[in-house]
Amino acid sequence: MSMTLIAFACLLLALTSALVAGVLLAFSDFVMRGLALARPAGGIEAMQGINRTVLRSVFLTAFVGLLPAVYALAAYALFALDGPGQILIYTGAMIYLITVFLVTGFGNVPMNRRLAGYDPEAEGARLYWQRYLTRWTGLNHLRVAGSIATSLCFAAAPWLLS
Repeated sequence: MSMTLIAFACLLLALTSALVAGVLLAFSDFVMRGLALARPAGGIEAMQGINRTVLRSVFLTAFVGLLPAVYALAAYALFALDGPGQILIYTGAMIYLITVFLVTGFGNVPMNRRLAGYDPEAEGARLYWQRYLTRWTGLNHLRVAGSIATSLCFAAAPWLLS
């Protein structure tokens, strides 16, 4: 594979990760704060709707599709590339797996599933909602940082490949 194609792949992955970071940042920056200002039942109902809608979104395609793409490039880099660029490709792939994909799968998604089981008007839902807002948003901050770090790794890698 040519270095031009590798550089293009790295930059495409950097852009995709930056787009994922942007969507996640919107939640950390203002969406969750806006939902917290609503009546608890209204915030819960809105978040339940968001969680259903995201399952059929372009965002989810980018979010999930990024994982095999970064690991395909990392596998190629293992056998065909050398130097600091190779290390950045590995690092970006590991960062995405741990701080974005696994945090989502073991943190945010279980919380979303639990929230989905509540009647928004129920007292238990209101109590859970207060914990949900704080913990879910904290995990989301980690996902934002991980997506940005992944993007930076893949953006820098082409300049350091040998």
